[in-house]
Amino acid sequence: MSFRTLLALTLLGLAVLVVLQILRPERAAGSGPVAGFDLDDPSVVERGAYLALAGNCASCHRAPDGASMAGGLAFETPFGTIHATNITPDPETGIGRWTDRDFLDAMRHGVRPNGDYLYPVFPYTAFTKVTDEDVAAIFAYLRSLPPVRRQVPENDLAFPFAIRSLMAFWNALFFEAGAFEADPAQPEAWNRGAYLVESLAHCSACHSPRNLLGAEQQGLAFSGGTYLDRVPGGAHRPWSAPNLTASDRGLGLWSREDLAAYLKHGRNGFLESFGPMNEVIMNSTRHLSGADIDAMALYLVGLPAIDEADGAAPEERILGRGRTVYNLHCGTCHLPTGEGDPEMAPRLNAGSLVVQSEDPASMINAILYGPEPPEPPLPPKWRHPMEEFQYLLDDEEIAAVATYVRRSWGNAAGVVTAEQVARQR
Repeated sequence: MSFRTLLALTLLGLAVLVVLQILRPERAAGSGPVAGFDLDDPSVVERGAYLALAGNCASCHRAPDGASMAGGLAFETPFGTIHATNITPDPETGIGRWTDRDFLDAMRHGVRPNGDYLYPVFPYTAFTKVTDEDVAAIFAYLRSLPPVRRQVPENDLAFPFAIRSLMAFWNALFFEAGAFEADPAQPEAWNRGAYLVESLAHCSACHSPRNLLGAEQQGLAFSGGTYLDRVPGGAHRPWSAPNLTASDRGLGLWSREDLAAYLKHGRNGFLESFGPMNEVIMNSTRHLSGADIDAMALYLVGLPAIDEADGAAPEERILGRGRTVYNLHCGTCHLPTGEGDPEMAPRLNAGSLVVQSEDPASMINAILYGPEPPEPPLPPKWRHPMEEFQYLLDDEEIAAVATYVRRSWGNAAGVVTAEQVARQR
């Protein structure tokens, strides 16, 4: 290596260190208790338990063996595998030595007590909006849990994403810290719904598209997203989260009452929960008060429409083949009209956000693997659960029937290809 090359690399390294110092993580100001109340007060702990439900902490921080909040669950991302942390009060492997200000730093600024950056798989980009009082209450609840000594596996990230200090640049580009501020022009219920949706429930984390660096595209917030999650059998495959704006192919198809019923009970007149939404509903939203569910529904149904791209019109040959497959395997339960039947199957026409989604990943998963029911199971509704078709139909047949459903009975979504189906197998 020449002297000039060595000098250039040294200067580059010094420049990076200077920039990292400039972009050093923010920390919570002050030194006393965050909210000024007793963290051992049973009423504070109870409040924190409710808020932890709203944040769906248990779904992500559960251990593979089922130990609550003990971490270890693997998240597959385009950048590698990240494991959820242990947030029980174990002093060695959990957060037992954290203070409430350490916890506020993690929630508000995405920073560990030692100054290391967190990765946004932990959605601090949404949790930053949680108020100081609610952060302290959640911490009080976590402190009250039995400590579980469990060292979670190391993350397995590709270079250079394993270098946590580089998150300084990501945060500078894509993250703005700060608690939620109510809109005085809106009613109290709307602001409560906005607070829950935008912060604790972090709905945009799944329901927004992301850029190449994994940041949510703010201009397209809530218009639908794609992410990796498990399918029946344990493999990770892409899932598509529907458009939650007032688009006529998104949440504009549902009423406020439809949405509230789905969040509270896991079903409404259009569908029953399946896939990743099972954990959201069963571990979180069904436990929320009726007032909070109504507030979330009020806020969500009022999101301005962001319309999805029009799907290309399929060839008549594809529609014909899809109609044949549908009549053979689907029409008995979903009816030839796509109207569905109260005892047999949900409707597929004018109201299924999964069918209308620009990305057909979730619909393909439902056809391939069958809609995985919630756990614990909901009261029986359908006479027979939908079977899996991964061994009955080939990629072209599934692509054809999915295309037919997405272009029939008023549906206006695009063509599904055999290649898209193959990626989901």
